[in-house]
Amino acid sequence: MLKRILPLLPVLLLAGCTTATFTRLTPNSQPRNANNLYPVEVTFDSTQQSLREDSIQPYVLVNGQPLPLRPVPLVKNRWEGVVPVPATASAVNYRFKFDFLYNNFGTAPKPSSLSSKIYTLKVVDQ
Repeated sequence: MLKRILPLLPVLLLAGCTTATFTRLTPNSQPRNANNLYPVEVTFDSTQQSLREDSIQPYVLVNGQPLPLRPVPLVKNRWEGVVPVPATASAVNYRFKFDFLYNNFGTAPKPSSLSSKIYTLKVVDQ
């Protein structure tokens, strides 16, 4: 029995180390505004104990362009930013990306990155 489980042990350990959850807090649609910038918010929770929280660099990716997110004051693991939507467009696709360092045994911290699924923001004319 042990011979069957032992080869799977590294895979099971690694799978448990990189679990992260993105929770989008932005509505699916927003009314069109004059500046064509629309707020987005996300929470990022990770069970990866080696993740260095002080190294997190969050972005929202729109058309491949990374736009920085900033932490929400007084709320842990919550980030906010804006997404540009041209006046001629009625929707835009975006995703969240978090770059960070994680501690590694016997070496300097290593870089890593996690991305959310793709979301769509619809802009509604009033």
